[in-house]
Amino acid sequence: MTAPTAIRIPGFRGNLITPDHRCYDDARAVWNGAVDRRPRLIARCSGAADAAAAVRLARDRGLEIAVRGGGHNVAGTAVWDDGIVIDLSAMRSVSVDPVKRTALVQGGALWADVDHETQAHGLATTGGIVSHTGVGGLSLGGGIGWLMRKHGLTVDNLVEAEVVTAEGEIVHASTDDHPDLFWALRGGGGNFGVVSSFRFALHPVGPTVMAGPVFWAAANTTDVLRFYRDFIADAPDELGTIVRLGTIPPLPLVDRDLRFRPAIAVVSCYAGPVEAGERALRAIRQFGTPLVDLVGPTSYVDHQSGIDDTVPHGWHYYWKATNLAGLSDEVIDILAGHASRATSPRSYAAVFHMGGAVARAARGSTAYPDRDVGHDMSIDAVWLPDQDDTVASVETAWAREFFDALEPHRAGVYVNFLDADDGEDRVREAYGDDTFRRLADVKARYDPENVFHHNKNIQPPRIFADR
Repeated sequence: MTAPTAIRIPGFRGNLITPDHRCYDDARAVWNGAVDRRPRLIARCSGAADAAAAVRLARDRGLEIAVRGGGHNVAGTAVWDDGIVIDLSAMRSVSVDPVKRTALVQGGALWADVDHETQAHGLATTGGIVSHTGVGGLSLGGGIGWLMRKHGLTVDNLVEAEVVTAEGEIVHASTDDHPDLFWALRGGGGNFGVVSSFRFALHPVGPTVMAGPVFWAAANTTDVLRFYRDFIADAPDELGTIVRLGTIPPLPLVDRDLRFRPAIAVVSCYAGPVEAGERALRAIRQFGTPLVDLVGPTSYVDHQSGIDDTVPHGWHYYWKATNLAGLSDEVIDILAGHASRATSPRSYAAVFHMGGAVARAARGSTAYPDRDVGHDMSIDAVWLPDQDDTVASVETAWAREFFDALEPHRAGVYVNFLDADDGEDRVREAYGDDTFRRLADVKARYDPENVFHHNKNIQPPRIFADR
């Protein structure tokens, strides 16, 4: 290995962090504490020019490249052993144009940064449901969140992007400039370059919304899911909901005697007037005998960050995921039967209601393909860093068995939910054959040597053919 102090990047104005640097361990840590990788160099960029210089150096030295935005991807693709991390985490500027209703967002920003600036103008765009998620990774995979049924996925709101290519060039992609690249960026993941900035369309939202979770005892899971299935059948686009199966997390407003009790929750956010949200949520709040009802008027910013502490940095995570066409009786029985088998009180499954504006976008308009599925689902095994390997084995086995039970009902998968052991077959499943081939053609134009492959990789046709 080259001595750490020997690595220099001509013209680089950011910070270069090598293994002998006092901040190295903090800089290489990502959200998933189960990921423990040691890059040769972390190039913490100050702007697109730094990212371009780092790409060129990596090409010259033959170094593997990983790209870090928020570092939130469960598979840990933001860091790689003995390679260079092009780290955008210092690039978190957000600039809002309230007249044009757009936001220019740097590639290292978190959704908390975006919400903070846009909500000052009563505006928002579809973002992640955890505010310490990075904008870059979530956006490039598609971007599901509370506002998607009303305003579309994050990629549906992407207006343009600044991209550092595999050649170390800086280009702008939009419907007018590099339209093939722009199409691929909207769902194709981190395969096509380092996205140093995004420009998003914004929409009037909040600042007060009707939102929050309702919890019922786990014994009521089947009844709640069947009622929920009927409840969402005619749901307005403004209503975003997520079902959470696991335990009641230790939220501030939850009584101590209810914390970590097995439960099912329906979490909602109504992207419209509070009064209309009250009417839209009345039936679900009145169903059965809830253990906890935390639905009420709240700031959109607070709702966006409401579950941050339940999935903090440094815990260990393992995910399995699938899309579901709908919530048939058979699927509901599987959800009810497997959710309660997790040993860790922090493990859970989440079912995201799709449809609305997501489904109305033309198929093929972006590289996000699954416009017609009813739900995206992730099965999230979670354990603490100080717990032994036995706990990890038990929890990962729970997630895999849960996933396997859903096999007859699988309808694709959301690429951002794929973990490290999900290989090429699952990437193809995420896109389908037609979209995958089209993405591979764009990859061949912008990254023919597959420089950017530490991701859910789409190989150029030539490389694939040579295998």
